[in-house]
Amino acid sequence: MQNKTLVAAILIIIGPAIFALVAYPDTFSLSWNQGRGGFLFAMAFIVAELIGLRLQISKTKLLALIPLAALVIAYLVSLDFGLRDYITDSAKHYNVNLIYSWTWMWDFIVMGIFVVASVSILFGKRWVRIAPAGPIFLCGSAIILSLDAFFPYDTLGPLQYVVPYLVKANVSIIEFFDLGTAIARDNLMFLRGEHGSMALQVFWPSAGVHSVIIYSLVMMAFLLKMNIPRKRKLIYFGIGILGTIGVNMIRIFSLSIFVLKVSANPVKFEEFHGIAGEIMFLPWLFAYLFLVTAVETKRLKKQTA
Repeated sequence: MQNKTLVAAILIIIGPAIFALVAYPDTFSLSWNQGRGGFLFAMAFIVAELIGLRLQISKTKLLALIPLAALVIAYLVSLDFGLRDYITDSAKHYNVNLIYSWTWMWDFIVMGIFVVASVSILFGKRWVRIAPAGPIFLCGSAIILSLDAFFPYDTLGPLQYVVPYLVKANVSIIEFFDLGTAIARDNLMFLRGEHGSMALQVFWPSAGVHSVIIYSLVMMAFLLKMNIPRKRKLIYFGIGILGTIGVNMIRIFSLSIFVLKVSANPVKFEEFHGIAGEIMFLPWLFAYLFLVTAVETKRLKKQTA
């Protein structure tokens, strides 16, 4: 039976995210750089890692979490009372080009600091092995948003380097299945289909490069806590990288198919583009972590028997 103190700790940690969901539901977009949708996935990681643990949490530690949660909620409320405007106005002082990434970045920084501080209070340095996925997902998202804010589009060369290869591979698939007219030129795709033509300029976030970074951070933390041989960890990590790249290819392909077969209307395309990545990557990440856990649990039971 789950002990009540651990359940209370989980509720306090996810409390600010639940408050934001209830108070500001419109801010929970699935687009990676246009809302707080990542909060939900981070909270799911936290619940999945903590629920079922047989650990007793002292009331002193529980009480220490409450003021931290209250501060985060106060931050969220204050955004509607001038803080969001202040953050937006401050962007020009740091030569920020993408305001959305800049403003949402601070939400993830605040939530990341809160969750790291909370699990540190509860578990000390052991949090890295007990519950790393949620905090690392939040901090990783904050890092990606900061990169997008300070180095927009194709200004960050190393992350943009792989994009032309993904674009060429996508065009080859379209040509192979004769789905329409597609031409690749560096990071540009010229598409002509049933509803008109469109030129797509693909940058590293749209190509899903950010998902590879987030996957790497979360998976390394996840594997760190697993007591399995290093070789198996490397195999799991490598398979996951290939799977994430595959999901990114599906993302680019789906965007192309939308233009070729559904609509070449820029407004409708942007609506689809905003959610096309996360609705593929995050379920894949959850599914893969669950699969690795299931395989290793089954293997451990066989060894024990």
